[in-house]
Amino acid sequence: MKPVEDVLLLVDVQYDFMPGGALAVAHGDEVVPVINRLATAFSHVVLTQDWHPASHVSFAANHAGRAPFETIALPYGEQVLWPTHCVQGTGGAVLHRDLNAPHARLIVRKGHHEQVDSYSAFVEADRATPTGLAGYLREVGAKRVWLAGLATDYCVAWSALDARAAGFEAVVIEDACRAIDLNGSLDKAWREMHAAGVARMRSDDVADASAGGPARSACKA
Repeated sequence: MKPVEDVLLLVDVQYDFMPGGALAVAHGDEVVPVINRLATAFSHVVLTQDWHPASHVSFAANHAGRAPFETIALPYGEQVLWPTHCVQGTGGAVLHRDLNAPHARLIVRKGHHEQVDSYSAFVEADRATPTGLAGYLREVGAKRVWLAGLATDYCVAWSALDARAAGFEAVVIEDACRAIDLNGSLDKAWREMHAAGVARMRSDDVADASAGGPARSACKA
């Protein structure tokens, strides 16, 4: 079987990150039709799904006297405390009903360990616990990871940086993402991604480059 060199990674397209959700990303629902168009250009799609137990350490509600968006020190570093979101088995954790990527081959559930948060699709926030995605991508022959979803400055950015660290080329499709932008986090994320060699493109450019699959030349940062 021919290796699949280009993989589209769709990050956390879930109801709790949509307008009206528990951890809403402004205009998050606008990524869905863009993603659906993109998905048709890729033969291999992987989804991620935030999947927390109700007792998760990242939830402000589980820390007496703490409010959402405060930070605390945990054994693996500074942790933002979030509103309770994407709890396992709840409607907020469900992938958006209009997301149309029926050929997706894998769903990576992250954040399911009670005492460790997880933004990246590759490595959890302790920077030591792998999700297994890097090994999977190597097994199928992937060389480039194209990223879309929510949110640009957290789960998308961390996944892009870890894709680079794992040896893959990485491209963030900016109009297929939306950001939380907490205290300048969006600018910081773009700077870090640029420094790591993550490319930045728009969906129209991906479509132009993807006759028969995304072109190698499109991955230049």
